[in-house]
Amino acid sequence: MNELLHKLIMYHQIHKMSRDGWSKSRISEFLGINWRTVSRYLKMSEEEFLAHIEAQGNRQKLLSPFEGFVKIKLEQYPDTKAAQMHDWLKEHYNHFPEVSPKTVYNFVMWVRQQHNIPMTGPQREYCIVEELPYGKQAQVDFGEYNMRDGQGKRVKVYFFTMVLSRSRCKFVFFSMKPFTSSLAIYAHLKAFEYFGGIPEEIVYDQDKVLLVDENLGDLLLTEEFQSFVRDMPFEVYFCRKSDPQSKGKIENVVRYTKQNFLYNRPFSDIETLNQECLDWLSRTANGMPHSVTMEKPKDLLTLEQEHLLEIPPYAFEQPDPVFPVRKDNSVYYKKNLYTLPEGTYNGRGTNVTIHTQQGELIINDINGRHLATHEICFGKGRVISNTDHKRDKSKNLDGLMLDVAILFPDNNSALTYLEKIRKDKPRYARDQFLYIRKCVARADVDIAGRTLQYCIDHGIHSARDFEAVMNKYLEERKPGGKPTTEIKQVSLSINKKIAEITPNTSNIIDYEKIMKN
Repeated sequence: MNELLHKLIMYHQIHKMSRDGWSKSRISEFLGINWRTVSRYLKMSEEEFLAHIEAQGNRQKLLSPFEGFVKIKLEQYPDTKAAQMHDWLKEHYNHFPEVSPKTVYNFVMWVRQQHNIPMTGPQREYCIVEELPYGKQAQVDFGEYNMRDGQGKRVKVYFFTMVLSRSRCKFVFFSMKPFTSSLAIYAHLKAFEYFGGIPEEIVYDQDKVLLVDENLGDLLLTEEFQSFVRDMPFEVYFCRKSDPQSKGKIENVVRYTKQNFLYNRPFSDIETLNQECLDWLSRTANGMPHSVTMEKPKDLLTLEQEHLLEIPPYAFEQPDPVFPVRKDNSVYYKKNLYTLPEGTYNGRGTNVTIHTQQGELIINDINGRHLATHEICFGKGRVISNTDHKRDKSKNLDGLMLDVAILFPDNNSALTYLEKIRKDKPRYARDQFLYIRKCVARADVDIAGRTLQYCIDHGIHSARDFEAVMNKYLEERKPGGKPTTEIKQVSLSINKKIAEITPNTSNIIDYEKIMKN
């Protein structure tokens, strides 16, 4: 009867949660049942559900013939696990059917309920722990979470959490890369600054970020963390392995951060996320009454600060925040996109560091090599680009000039010509050379030589006009020798009125007349 009542209550709870807008997967996760069961119950009316339960009660169980054996074994050994019972059944009965471990588990639990044979044996006992004094202890843990950015792409973030055991005041710090000893130390300092002091003791998991090895209680800290602990006034306490209950307060904070702050929150950039988290800590995590103390943690923090130890000076270089590089060689910063040089993106995990200086955004790779400098944009949704990022920088300008010059039959004349372009257009010389190189790639050596000589003779120092001359030679080589296309662009040095003229048909002589005018 109790089982029937329990299932009926669950049935009504599922329907209520569904009416309140909960999804099937969320109901399943909250109640700890299979989502298929949730879906099946939602399709049933109450009458259909009761008939279903009654049919289940009258259904003959597959393992019913073995009820007596299981009952005797459980009475003799009450702490027997279902997996061991499964093995005993196969050992004693050659004809025991092929069933899943879940089926055996359900049958063993049914036998326990039918014959009132509770699970007994050595189990850990829990009791309420007395509240620690103010300033006595803090607990630390790490977590990670998959977020989604504005384009729906997955972004993994890592976070550090610390909670003061007495006041329950919390601190969370996020990073784009996994925590190292150095980054964990920085997070500690940020937490101490947030709390306004240091507790006497901090409790940790045996995490590889802070601990190199553990041998029967002998702990070996990482070199950086050992140095940090030596210079700080707090004592460290590491929990035994597989013993999360020793620091239940911080375990709750990790779960609370995931379910209350991070759940369904879009990711923009790591600095924004950390600021949003500070707002959440003030507004909710430390601003709402705690379920145990019934007090707001930020109110109790005022009392706890009187008992915290003073923060000693500690020389530590603040790490630059890390930002992921997008496939289009850009980085998202404060809801704007800033371009990076082509080739910066090198697969998933490509990151850059960003810091601001006198109104500019300085972007370096993780090895400290400078990539880009942009003026900071204070708007939102903008793309701040630099045309320089699309250039081929594999060679310096002199090397690029040589690469282009050897494409012509007269290398010396080509170098002289390119040098004049460099002098006339110093800011755009690289773009000019790259464009000429692309043009010459379409023609043979004869056409390239004739085009170069014509441009030298007529003082044409523009890559676009170089292309126009080359096109005329290419067209005249076609059968009939008649040009079929127009000059696309003329030098900006020509009179504006003439530059806007686009002749229907032309030849080299026409082009000479235009240039003379």
